[in-house]
Amino acid sequence: MPKRQKSLKQGLQGQVRVIGGDWRGRKLPVPEAEGLRPTSDRVRETLFNWLQFDVPGSCCLDAFSGSGALAVESLSRGASQVMLLEKEPRVAKRLREMMAELDASRAEVLNADTLVYLDQPATRSFDLVFLDPPFTQGLLEPACRLLEEHGWLAEGAKIYLEIEKQAPAQQLPEPWQLLKEKQAGEVRYSLYQRYA
Repeated sequence: MPKRQKSLKQGLQGQVRVIGGDWRGRKLPVPEAEGLRPTSDRVRETLFNWLQFDVPGSCCLDAFSGSGALAVESLSRGASQVMLLEKEPRVAKRLREMMAELDASRAEVLNADTLVYLDQPATRSFDLVFLDPPFTQGLLEPACRLLEEHGWLAEGAKIYLEIEKQAPAQQLPEPWQLLKEKQAGEVRYSLYQRYA
């Protein structure tokens, strides 16, 4: 086994499978990290059915990337650019290795605290944003607020939220309107669109 392959398999907690697009069926390693919880195949399939006409050519932000499953699914389906934010250095390193293995030149992995990164004037605007933070840490609401306050969202942007089912209702920015919402197991997930 080549050294790169071997290094990617150390310290892993399983795999996720790409659901559709150019890399359909490809299995991706999931690094071990506290609070890392890849979005399930079932939920990703539903989400990307919702987004099937939005992903090609879009600029995406995977704001709490973890396994990178949402970012890779977007790239596989024709996103023009995907930024991945990951706070844990070891996980960010794994994501960079994975993107290199996939030859994903349209991906940019930043080792950054999402709330700190978003708390600055936007350097670009995103068409699609995935917000799937670690559960029970209160990160979702402030991330939504910062995206809106600092101009990170393109006009008509769509925002995916994933949160624990028992979490209280989130206070979301006024221009955001709910398009879809579902539950799967202990997870509640929804899709919003920003209307100016």
